[in-house]
Parts: sequence; structure tokens; C-alpha cells
Amino acid sequence: MADAVVTFLLENLLQLVNENVLIKGVDDDFKHLLEEVKRLKAFLDDAAKYQSESNQWKHLVEEIQRTVNRTEDIIDKFLVQAKLHKEKNKLGRFFDVSHLATVRKLAAEIKDIHDKVRELRQNNQQAFLPTPTLQMPTRGAHDTTQEVSQVIKRLVEGSEDLDVVPIVGMPGLGKTTLARKIYNYTQLSFEFFSIIWVYVGQNYKLREVYLNVLKGLKKRVDGYQIMGADGLAWEIRGNIAKGGKCLIVLDDIWEPQVVEDVKKVFPKNNKGHRILMTTRQQNVALFANTDPHQLKFLEEEESFELLERRVFGKGNCPAELEEVGKIIAGKCSGVPLAIVVIAGGLRGHPNQIDWLRVERDVVLHLYGDNHESCLKLVELSYNCLPKEMKTCFLYCGVFPRGFDILSWKLIRLWIAEGLIKPQQTYTLEETAEFYLNDLVNRNLVILTQKRSNGQLKTCRLHDMLHQFCRMEASKKWLFQEICRAPDQAAIPSIQDSDSCRRLCIQPSILDDFLHNKLFAEHVRSFYCFSSKREQIKLTRDKIELIHKAFPLIRVLDVESLKFLFSKDFNQLFHLRYVAISGDFKSLPPTFGGFWNLQTLIINTSTFEPILDIKADIWNMLQLRHLHSNIPAKLPSPASTTSKPSCLQTLSTVSPESCKKEVLLKACNLRKLSIQGPMEGFLDTKGGISNLQELTSLENLKLLNDVPYVFKALCLPPAFFRLVSTVKKLTLTNTRFSWSEADKLGMLETLEVLKLKEFAFTGESWKPRIGGFSQLQFLWIEWADLETWEASILNFPILRHLVLIHCDKLDSVPLGLADIHSLQEMRLENTSRAVRSAKVIRERKTSRGMKVKLSIFPPESTDSNATQGENWDIELVLGSWIWCHHISFFMQSSHLIWLFQ
Repeated sequence: MADAVVTFLLENLLQLVNENVLIKGVDDDFKHLLEEVKRLKAFLDDAAKYQSESNQWKHLVEEIQRTVNRTEDIIDKFLVQAKLHKEKNKLGRFFDVSHLATVRKLAAEIKDIHDKVRELRQNNQQAFLPTPTLQMPTRGAHDTTQEVSQVIKRLVEGSEDLDVVPIVGMPGLGKTTLARKIYNYTQLSFEFFSIIWVYVGQNYKLREVYLNVLKGLKKRVDGYQIMGADGLAWEIRGNIAKGGKCLIVLDDIWEPQVVEDVKKVFPKNNKGHRILMTTRQQNVALFANTDPHQLKFLEEEESFELLERRVFGKGNCPAELEEVGKIIAGKCSGVPLAIVVIAGGLRGHPNQIDWLRVERDVVLHLYGDNHESCLKLVELSYNCLPKEMKTCFLYCGVFPRGFDILSWKLIRLWIAEGLIKPQQTYTLEETAEFYLNDLVNRNLVILTQKRSNGQLKTCRLHDMLHQFCRMEASKKWLFQEICRAPDQAAIPSIQDSDSCRRLCIQPSILDDFLHNKLFAEHVRSFYCFSSKREQIKLTRDKIELIHKAFPLIRVLDVESLKFLFSKDFNQLFHLRYVAISGDFKSLPPTFGGFWNLQTLIINTSTFEPILDIKADIWNMLQLRHLHSNIPAKLPSPASTTSKPSCLQTLSTVSPESCKKEVLLKACNLRKLSIQGPMEGFLDTKGGISNLQELTSLENLKLLNDVPYVFKALCLPPAFFRLVSTVKKLTLTNTRFSWSEADKLGMLETLEVLKLKEFAFTGESWKPRIGGFSQLQFLWIEWADLETWEASILNFPILRHLVLIHCDKLDSVPLGLADIHSLQEMRLENTSRAVRSAKVIRERKTSRGMKVKLSIFPPESTDSNATQGENWDIELVLGSWIWCHHISFFMQSSHLIWLFQ
């Protein structure tokens, strides 16, 4: 974390210097301080390569962090005073000798720390040597017959070409256990001439991998110990060519290259060779095979069965322990490894008192500081993360356990906290999104919901990973959780100012926490998240106390409570991120003074139809995202000739706000949501013509908010020219005629189209050939459409089709079966079209193309058909081996061995 806080301080100083907001008289001192911080950061970047665990190094990192935090406090207080003075006296410049001395003193302190760091490194070289990493094969206990059967089915069936079957899942799900059960399954030897197990791990050497493969093919390999990788590969290829079908199991893969290297040793002799691999990284699995075997979490019943088996063996759980046993198993959140660990503590203690004690402290038993802890397994994945991503991952722990995190919100918070470094070719948002996708691919963050374009919408941490983040973040001073333990009456206090810069607090204890009338100017972030929709109501005094308690705060996320503004709130000039809820009718002018604000999320529960933005947002040069739950009425900019706004998101604004001078100022917008009466806006002389000023617009939403009025609207003839860059378009209640849909088809960049609540009306739709050339996702909801004609000529690369409440639609166009890219169809309350959707699925299946069909309400299913899909291991191997592969045994030495 020391490198992160130094980086953040460095960026702040650079911003102050570049934007020339420093106070006259201390410019040189700030610049001197900037140079010292640059040197300190360069040292930390270099030292980070070694990951030293010595006590000397840890002490030094803490000392650096304390000094940087103190420096930051003085600078921030200095700037607040200067800002207040500037507002009082617009003509003068404020110069404070005491602050000048303070800055000089801090510059000297940082230089002194830098000198000590350099001296320590030179005199203690051993402290900076790489720390060896413990190699731990993945443990697990997911031993259901169905999982084994599914993987074996894939191994013995399919093409005669070489194929790779990846098993992928987060740490502790039982990937290695599943692979080991398949490897040890005796009847599999009737199918494969050779079955070889190779543990690979993080720091593999290709030569050792090849040597272990060769050991599985030959009894003695003494003569091959000095041979290089190329020679070993040639020898393996020759041995496999002489024998029969071969299966190589590669356990714990971290890089896709090792799979490619092992594939090279197989001869192309059409014998159906296979590679079975385990990995915790989604991208590695997908590189090997686009359809990996994804391990799932255990269901509650499976969890208890595993606990029972691990504790009592072949015996049954006593009746008096069954209820508490199910609770304990449930708290393991479906992770087999967690259940195995907890079962180890219960084995030999068949009494209710001990089990109740474990039930009260499951977290302690699972995640305690011991070698059997599940967290040791998570640590392997964490240590492999790049330095910047480690902090981003740990930061996810500020959200409550089991909380569904909006991906865009997490990304905004990362940026506001200074965790994302600027890059020349990508925006901060693009870099942060890449980090989040990478964490999902590594199975460290769970994807819970996707957007229509395939991007992440919501995610969360598994309980095991959440606990790891909380514990590791506490060690690294990333944040402090304020919570009350079950047996604790008092509210925990804030830790010392050096280690506690971010606070996350449980909503249930917020009132008691504020009762202490705290003052914590060192706190930079304050979060109060709640998964419940109801707001926490505090007295005005308590809310104002939040404003007074954290005068230097940067991140304030308190959407869970009913917020109020105050004089003290108006002086929180360092705010970068604000998320609040309350009875707001307007955004006061004082918000224009928040010169650092990047993201503003404001939810109002008032009955007013419009949120009046009175603040001069066009003078807020850092503002990138403005979100409101009702349409915002934007002010006109004082001048359009000054620097354009860096706003990327406006969600949601009123149609009358889309004036030409407004959109000229907001020309960098990427996402725009407009809600309100659309009739005048869609007129050729209305606001829609001003959208052509938004040359970077990618996501556009138009919601015609006119209740009980069913007047049809018209799209402008040149609509496709006005929004030529849009990739995602959502229309709601616009009531255009289906004949006008061809205007949307002319959008050459359109990838996602959502038509909701009678966006188009009419009985039939026959789109023009050649349109929608880039459309991949089509959503139609609440439409009176009866007939629809379409084929590959209308939607050449369509991937997903969603039809909701289209109850008059006779059928899904059968021509869609010819679209090779079509992967999924979802029909909800569109019963008349179900039969045609099934025909499309059958046609695609007969051509070897998979398509997923979801129907709601679900139709009644044939239980016998369902049972037929559950393969039994003996049936899979028996029917395949003896009916389809008897010729293989006639040609192999296995047959001779069987008859002896």
C-alpha cells in the first residue's frame, strides 16, 4: 500500500503544479516536494519487484506511509484554507509563512526518509532478495458423480483429433479433486492406452513437465535426465505414436503456453488423444477450449452431505447435531475446501456444545491464521496479481459480505481513490474495466450479471475471498471496518490516523457511532452500504456531524441514509466522489466549488418531476459522471468557447436540457440518457438535432415519459446521421411505427438495440435487407407485433434475441436459424412464438451449432427425458468402449492383458 499512497500524493502534486492552483510564494517548495516524492516512488517501484517479507522492510514501508499521510494532511488543509480565503477576497492572494515553513519541513522529512531507504537497501541486501513462494496443490472435495460423469463423457466422446478439456473454478472448489477422481477411475484405462498425471504450478519449467510426461510413458528415464526440452518432446511424440490413445492430466495451470507446448508432443494420428487440465483462471481455460467445464458451488444439501461424510465417514450425523450441522455447512458458502477444513475441526467432537461453538465462529475456524486456513489457497492467486491490481482487489472488501456490486460504481470508486494510473492510450475507465475483467477471469471476483453487450453489470466477492480482502486490507492499512461483534456492546473506535484513511460502517450502528461526536480529519473515505432499499433516517445534527467529522474527505458514499446539506458540507473541497440520497429538489450552487469532484450520484425521493441543477457544473473541470434517478435540468454554460467539459456520463437529463450550447460543452459524452416528453424533442427543429455535436457518444437512451398519452411519434429522417457513433440504443414508450425501424438499421455502429414498452407499434415488421449490419443483441419488450419476417440478410451477426410480453407474436422468424452467430434466444410471456423458437433450435442443432433457448413460464418437462440426460459413468464408458471402440482393443496390447 505504500506505493499506492505515494503514487496518489504524486498525482495530486502534479495536478496542483500543472493547473497552477498553488498559492504564490510556495510554488518552489511544492515543486521541491514533488521531486522528492518522484524519487521515493521510483525506489518503491524498484523495491516492489522483490516482495521482501523481512521485518526491516515492513517497518520501513509503514514509516514511509506515515510520512506520506502526514504530508497529504498538511497539503489538503493548506488548500482548504487557501480556497476559503480566495472566496472571501477574490482580488488578493493568500500567503501564510507558517504553512511555508511546514511545507519546507515536510520536504526535508521526505528527503530524510528517502536517504534512509537508500541506506537500508545498500546495507541490507539480503532483506530485498525474492521471497520463495510456497507451492500448494489445490485441495478440494467436490466429488459428485455427475461432475465426474460429465467430464469423462467429454474425454471419451467427440472428435478423433486432439482435444483439451479444462476444469475451471475459484480456489477451493475441488478442481484437482475432480481431476484426480477421473485419473484414478479404473475403467478409464480401457479407453486410454496411457494416462499420465503432471503437476505444473505457477513456476513451471517446460523441461520438467516433459520429463514427467515421459515418466508416465517409460519405466526408466535415467538416460533422459540431461536431455533438453526439444529432445524430450521428440522422444514423447515417438512413444505416443507407438502406443494407443493417450490422456495427459495437467494440474494447476496458470499460463496458456504450457498447454500449447504439451499439445506439440502429440502425433496427428487421429486416435482421439486428450488433455485434461485444471486452472483457476477463466482466460486460460477459454484459451484452451471455448467451452470449459465450469465447477459450480455446492448446493445446501450437497454441502451438508459432504460435511457429514467427512466427519462421520460411512455413519450418519446424530439427529441432535443435524440442524446445527446444516447451518455450519451453509456458512461455508458452497466451497468444498471450506467444508473439509471445518469438518476437520468437528471430527472427534460429537457433542452439541462444541458444534454450537463452531457455528458461532465459523469464520474464525475457516480463515484463522494457520496452515490449514482456506485463505492460504487464495493467497496464491493474490500473489500472482500485478501490483496495481492487488490494491483494487483488496478494495472490493469495503462492500458488505454478499453485496452485489455495480461494476460501473466500483470502477468510479477505484478512480476516485487514485488506484488507477493514467495511461496514454486508454481512459481511466477503460483501464479500470480491464482490471475488473481480469479479476473475474482469475476467478477472484464472481460475475453475477452481464450487460447486453457482454460486459460486466454486477459482481460480488465469495465469502472466502471477502474475508481475505478484509484481513489483508487491514494489514496494509487500506481501510477499516467499523462493526460490532455479536458479543460486543461498545462501538469500535477508529484506529490511529496513520492506518485508518478509509472507513466502512454497518448501517445498523451508524447512529451509535456518530453519537461519540468524533473528529477525524485524517479520514479520506467514508462508506455506508446497505443491501436493503429503505433509507436510514438520522437527525439533522447527526448528519451534519458527518460533514464536520471528516473535513478533508474525498469519497463519500452514503446512499443508504437520508442526506441533508449544510454549511460544513459546502467546505468539503476535496470531494472526488459523492453518492447521496434524500429529498432533493435541486443541486445547490455551492456544488460548483467542489473543484475535484469526478463522480456525482444523487437520488431524490421528492415528487418533483425535475432535479434542478443550479451548480455551475461546466466550471467543474474534473466532473466525469453525473447520475440522477430523475431527469436533471442542466444550466446553460456561461461560455462555449472555453475548455470543453470532461463529462462522459449524463444519466438522466430532461429533453429541454439538450440545447446546442449544452451539448457543445459536453462534446465528450459517451453515455446520455434522456427522459421526459419527447414530442418536441424529436421534431426536426428540436433538441435531437443537437446530438450530432456528440462525436464520442456510444450509449443513448430515450424514454418518452408521458403517462396515459398514446400519441405515436416519428423519428427524424436523418436520425442515423445524428447519432452515427452510437453502439447501444434504448427506446422506451416512443411508439414509432415499425416501418420507421429501417432508420435504426442504417446505424453502422449499432451493436445493441433495446425496444421497451411499445417503442414501436403496429402488427407487422419486415426490416429492409442489408440493415443492422453490426447488431448483436436485440431486445423487444411489450409490443403488439403479430408477424415478423427476418433472416440472415437482415441480422447477419445477431447473437442474442430477447422477446418479453410479445404475446401477440405468432412466431420467431424461422430464417434466424441460418444466422451462424445466434447463440441464445429468451422468450418470456411470449407463448405463441415458443414452438417456432424450438424449431430454430432444432435446425441449428442438426447443423452442429448450439443455441440456448430459455422459456418463461417454463413448460412442463418429461421426467424420463430429464433422467436420460443424467449420464451414469458405467453407461458412458460401457456403451462407448464395448460398442464403438472394440476395434481399438483388437489392435492394442491391452486386449492381450485382459485375456491373460
